[in-house]
Amino acid sequence: MTALDLSSPVAVVGTGTMGQGIAQVALVAGHPVRLYDAVPGRARDAAEAIGGRLDRLVDKGRIAAADRDAARARLRPADGLAELADCALVVEAVLERLDVKQRLLGELEEIVAEDCLLATNTSSLSVTAIGGPLRHPGRFVGLHFFNPAPLLPLVEVVSGFATDVTSATRAYETARAWGKTPVACADTPGFIVNRIARPFYAEAFAVHEAQAADPATVDAVLRECGGFRMGAFELTDLIGQDVNESVTHSVWQSFFQDVRFTPSLAQRRLVESGRLGRKSGHGWYDYADGADRPEPHTADKEQPPAYVVAEGGLGPAAELLALIREAGIPVREEDEDNGTRLVLPGGGQLVLADGQTSAEFRDVVHFDLALDYRKATRIALSASQDTAPHALAEATGLFQALGKEVSVIGDVPGMIVARTVARIIDLAHDAVAKGVATEEDIDTAMRLGVNYPLGPFEWDRALGSEFAFDVLDEMHERDPSGRYAPSLALYRHAYATDKREGSA
Repeated sequence: MTALDLSSPVAVVGTGTMGQGIAQVALVAGHPVRLYDAVPGRARDAAEAIGGRLDRLVDKGRIAAADRDAARARLRPADGLAELADCALVVEAVLERLDVKQRLLGELEEIVAEDCLLATNTSSLSVTAIGGPLRHPGRFVGLHFFNPAPLLPLVEVVSGFATDVTSATRAYETARAWGKTPVACADTPGFIVNRIARPFYAEAFAVHEAQAADPATVDAVLRECGGFRMGAFELTDLIGQDVNESVTHSVWQSFFQDVRFTPSLAQRRLVESGRLGRKSGHGWYDYADGADRPEPHTADKEQPPAYVVAEGGLGPAAELLALIREAGIPVREEDEDNGTRLVLPGGGQLVLADGQTSAEFRDVVHFDLALDYRKATRIALSASQDTAPHALAEATGLFQALGKEVSVIGDVPGMIVARTVARIIDLAHDAVAKGVATEEDIDTAMRLGVNYPLGPFEWDRALGSEFAFDVLDEMHERDPSGRYAPSLALYRHAYATDKREGSA
């Protein structure tokens, strides 16, 4: 099944930000485009707004003036749904209410031809439920664009329970012909991105609620250590706290209040107070003119240790040994069967975040997972109130000698980056096991949809198949609520890999 012919008209119903963006994508690709909105005059206003954006693309040299003029000639506001009768594809981008979408699609079904593809841009509702009342639900599919649609490449092509394979394939190929990167997924709460991204927000909020670190410190660690483009607090301020919480709540409810998707009480209070982020002038951060941006906690300068002893290697943090030597600090390596750690001259031990707490051991300081220890500019450390001050000081001095800023956080299992990445990997494995999408499409979706530095399966391969399972298993032992219980899919993955390596 091939993409729609460029001569085929495409209609967009609903002319808000997303509707205009989708219409612009189809228009620039070469289709005649019809715009319709139930509010009189809005379709014409939207057409003018799209024309203005095309003018700016010409000014920036992105498109030729002749192409802009041709696109404008293909764009037509519609005064009624009847004017969409000859369209080959109609995408609805109206209010996120099931009854509104169902009623609209029922009206469209009476107007368009039987081979017209019907699509929804919903981000939170079930594609199956929206298309349920249709006489021909097989031609109905989800086309979930990301905002701003003209700029972001990802499109989730969502097959509802009754969607025909031919319809999903045609939608997929059409999105690709429009210059987008489509990924195929089943109709599951949150689809791919909004399902698997939940821990990025949830774990940051959990660390804050546990009084282990303030928002500025968590954000700095996620960016400067974890390699994420933005921290969870600043990103939700940009998205809008009400919007982000609504998606979280929708996914949680749709999974029958699965504890893995539980919303944040701190975020709920933020929404109730009207602090919605940038759009309201205040969220986790204050955006008023002249307001000071809080700085992350950064430790004072400490002396580096005279040497370190590496026992058993450092697993995903093995690169640290080369960095320590390059900093002029001698490293003695010793084989150990009972763990992997750096032993400091004063007797303190540095251990990669593993889901345990420092309070369980004598003078153990945990350090967080980094995307790339060489490129990381900040490292988080955690220690218990009983950890000897000299152990924390030596650990701090060691990382400072490597050119890193150090943020000391509270003694929470999994710290910040390690617990976040472990949970993302777990949800990704669970999604594949349940037929939501392929590993490749999940990696693509998370890199393009939310700008993750690595896809979950790329991260899993880089860390080793047991890392995420071990972190979550330890966290589950300390919090048996089920929030951190590794999925059966992750268990099978870790066990199967361990079994293969053991038999080699």
